[in-house]
Amino acid sequence: MAAVLPLLAASLLVLFSGLHPAAAGGEAATVVVKAAAAVSRTDDNFVCATLDWWPRDKCNYGMCPWYNASILNLDLNNTILNNAVKAFNSLRIRLGGSLQDQVMYKVGSNYGDCRSFQRDDGGLFGFTDGCLEMNRWDELNVFFQRTNTTVTFGLNALKGRRKAAGGKDTLYSGDWDARNALDLMRYTAGNGYRVESWELGNELSGSGVAARVAAAQYGRDVAMLRKVVERVYSGGGEVPKVLAPGGFYDGAWFSEMLRVSGRGAVDGVTHHIYNLGSGKDRDLMKKMQDPGYLDHVKKTFRDMAATVRDSGPWSSPWVGESGGAYNSGGKDVSDTYVNGFWYLDQLGMSAAHGTKVYCRQALVGGNYCLLNTTTFVPNPDYYGALLWHRLMGPVVLKAATTAAIAASSPYLRSYAHCSREKPGVTVLLINLSNATAFDVSVAGGALGAAPCGGRREEYHLSPRGGDIQSQVVLLNGEPLALGPGGKIPELRPAVVGDGCAAPLRVASRGISFVRFTEFKAPACA
Repeated sequence: MAAVLPLLAASLLVLFSGLHPAAAGGEAATVVVKAAAAVSRTDDNFVCATLDWWPRDKCNYGMCPWYNASILNLDLNNTILNNAVKAFNSLRIRLGGSLQDQVMYKVGSNYGDCRSFQRDDGGLFGFTDGCLEMNRWDELNVFFQRTNTTVTFGLNALKGRRKAAGGKDTLYSGDWDARNALDLMRYTAGNGYRVESWELGNELSGSGVAARVAAAQYGRDVAMLRKVVERVYSGGGEVPKVLAPGGFYDGAWFSEMLRVSGRGAVDGVTHHIYNLGSGKDRDLMKKMQDPGYLDHVKKTFRDMAATVRDSGPWSSPWVGESGGAYNSGGKDVSDTYVNGFWYLDQLGMSAAHGTKVYCRQALVGGNYCLLNTTTFVPNPDYYGALLWHRLMGPVVLKAATTAAIAASSPYLRSYAHCSREKPGVTVLLINLSNATAFDVSVAGGALGAAPCGGRREEYHLSPRGGDIQSQVVLLNGEPLALGPGGKIPELRPAVVGDGCAAPLRVASRGISFVRFTEFKAPACA
């Protein structure tokens, strides 16, 4: 046993140099990546993007940024879109959003008046009910199969309910009518379409957004959804997961929902995060670069994990939707390089706090799109998401700045995972400083072990021309641009021969993924 203790205690020390002549203005910092044991584990398809129902006349702040990005009218044959999804080799896509609780499925005999979404100032979110016809559902599933997509589908949770009496009260009462959802599931399973998970409702938890449902009622409805799923998929094969409630975190409400739904009913407890405020907030960019502000959301992740642990330990926390800034995101901000500070920091932070899946709003549509809404050309965050998916494996390691210098390096963010499907450890470094670059040296473990041999593969992201509002991102100094036929560019690292000997520079406002190919991590074995 004594012989393996040094191995079990091994850690990676990433040492940031001080004021060397070659790095004037640099700050000394030490980041310790403890690799003896994992702190959490994500789903293999942790990175997720959403498709929404919003029609082209969804407008905010005098802008209408959705065009033809709806689930109902998106061009599924667009070459760039197909290449962008295929590049992940199984991207998780969640179909849902504000209007999902107004969607009927035109199958069976329980859909009523199935019509297209129309503007209606008296309707929820300013729209009438909408309709998903089965020929469109067929087209979507052809796309999903062609691109090897992992599908999460958000169901209409207001079907059968009535708005409770009480003036402006947004409470909806009554049992969920599951018949239309049952018909959709039967059609889906009967055609061999694979939905990995079914989610009930969108933003109906707690005080809701435009509508709300009481926690105990929701718990009973989730238990019903579990029965429906098990009935449809009882013939064999993998049974889809059940997710709920797809709303903003409210500890008491979530706990009651889990208690009432019962053991094993919910596989993923989904919550939404828009912690940057509204899309027209003039301080959006300031918030994205403020480490103190970014840290505020840690409490939500911690509290969410505690609620699941205490009230539903058979389940796990998911971020079912997160766009940073609500109401379609910020124009010329949410689709630019600077948004990566918030986005990649959220991926790292949420994973470290036990989140299994993180869904970004949106793949296409709004100002927070990963792909441009009209051209489908990737925005900078697309490449950040793709690098995370390819490099950061599901095993999460603890990365922390040592106390002796913590006060001098608040702008350095660091996260570490076992490398995805390859040996070694990958570290994500985010430099929020607008002036200071860090030079990085790698030392051995605390007990004298030398866990960091081999080579180092570096992926340094920066904005074109130093403009953090650029929609063009550079990888190791070269712009990432589509190739012939809309081909996603190869993401090649800069390779350093000895992972521990040569210094590593993280530029000001730089983002770096670094894989240490032969780092010996017991947690990764």
